[in-house]
Amino acid sequence: MILKQLLERLTYDVLQGTDELEVSTLANDSRKVEAGSVFVCISGAVVDGHDFIRDVAKKGAAAVVVERGMDLLELPEDATGLTVIRVKDTRYALALMSAAYFDYPAEKIKVIGITGTKGKTTTTYMIKSILDDVGHKVGLIGTIEAIIGDEHIPAANTTPESFTIHKYLARMVEAECDCVVMEVSSQGLMLHRTAGIPFEIGIFTNLGKDHIGPNEHKDFEDYKWCKAMLFKQCKLGIANIDDPNFGDIFSRATCEVETFGLSAKADFRAVDTHLVSKPGYLGVAYHVTGKMDFDVEIDIPGTFSVYNSLTAIAVCHYFGVPAENIKKALKVAKVKGRVEMVKVSDEFTLMIDYAHNAMSLESLLTTLREYNPARLVCLFGCGGDRSKDRRYEMGEVSGNLADLTVITSDNPRSEDPKAIIEDIETGIGLTNGKFVEICDRKEAIRYVIEHGQPGDVIVLAGKGHEDYQEIKGVKYPMDERVLIQEVLEELREEGKSVSSHA
Repeated sequence: MILKQLLERLTYDVLQGTDELEVSTLANDSRKVEAGSVFVCISGAVVDGHDFIRDVAKKGAAAVVVERGMDLLELPEDATGLTVIRVKDTRYALALMSAAYFDYPAEKIKVIGITGTKGKTTTTYMIKSILDDVGHKVGLIGTIEAIIGDEHIPAANTTPESFTIHKYLARMVEAECDCVVMEVSSQGLMLHRTAGIPFEIGIFTNLGKDHIGPNEHKDFEDYKWCKAMLFKQCKLGIANIDDPNFGDIFSRATCEVETFGLSAKADFRAVDTHLVSKPGYLGVAYHVTGKMDFDVEIDIPGTFSVYNSLTAIAVCHYFGVPAENIKKALKVAKVKGRVEMVKVSDEFTLMIDYAHNAMSLESLLTTLREYNPARLVCLFGCGGDRSKDRRYEMGEVSGNLADLTVITSDNPRSEDPKAIIEDIETGIGLTNGKFVEICDRKEAIRYVIEHGQPGDVIVLAGKGHEDYQEIKGVKYPMDERVLIQEVLEELREEGKSVSSHA
């Protein structure tokens, strides 16, 4: 491919060499550079790609794309054969160059992007489930994984780097997918990972205070306006009209807008909402009115499930999916680690959920309170190397809403788990909530199972779909589903009272 073709949708300057040269591959990781590559120098929070120009030149790179002038670049002594292209923003350049490199796959498939503080993952799987059910072939890019046909690729970020997105999209086109549903994080928007993608549909679920701190967003306004960027590059925006930030998010939108919610103004409105509770089962039912008209029941508890399903219904309406197909698919839609019930007893309910910030935890616990459990037990920890405010806030939320909080370890990363627990206790200290501290997560899970009482609802929060624990830079295998089964087996072997356990 000619370098000029990769740059065709960008404004750039040729500082050295020529844009007419043939290049072999596109890379933003110096380790993946080979002879003839064009290397895009990304300035990251930890590593600056400009520092690797000498290394990639030695590997035979044909060109580099930079943000700096020649006087600020450390070029090799014999760099006359290296083409140097300067752009305003190399992250933005990488996105558009990646699109060109893979022959603009986003223009050959309908792309549905979902942004919001919570609900993205569940809604993503709901939409995929329904569209698959009616004959569409749907790819998925999300927090848990990317799905291309029968292949499941574990995810490292909610929204991958732009090169990876276009690589996945190209493979989806090759696999004859006709649409893809993807989670679009505020970080992904801020870092231009989705720049240049013509979204068919953009979805706004809700907005809460999160992802604000070092290496994230500087403040709530920055977080909000990054979310709003999606609605300047989509054809149709589908939005939660009940969210207080709806007006701001869509004040600069350039797309058509449809709304969902409980408000009488919503295009897709839920009425007659009621909880469904049976032994070992929590769900919700309602009637949707407006642009569609039918009864809905979902095997996932809570009002947030109503919002998630309304979003899916609005998307399916756009695709012309019949009501009966939507009802059938919603009834069986489930997501790993999102209010995922695990049967351990005939007497109490245990579930796993990814709630890992104050907003999502408060929403989850408030929802479960509505089912009037005998006790609401919340087990959680907080991640290391993240804002301490999250720890205080989550501690205060659990202290106020749970009858018992079990504080344990999550992903401590480089921090001491006990120091993180002490921060959580500071938050709980502002309440009258009862709590116990059990640092080892498996022991904490054993405690809540062993002490489960009739009518309890027990939540293991924070890990959700994750199957690892990150300690000192190393990810160790740890899946809560496995830990639960190990605990049950140990209790049986010890002859403990587990007759009611499955």
